Amino acid sequence: MLDVSMQLIGNVGFPIFVSIYLMTRTEKKLDDLIAAVEKLAQ
Repeated sequence: MLDVSMQLIGNVGFPIFVSIYLMTRTEKKLDDLIAAVEKLAQ
């Protein structure tokens, strides 16, 4: 039972980690882009 649980965490945990990492990087870039567009609009 423990082996199955560890395998499930290993298989599912890594893609979740990568997704969260990429979303946070994208969010920062979007914030920078929004700030640049607002600066140009002024």
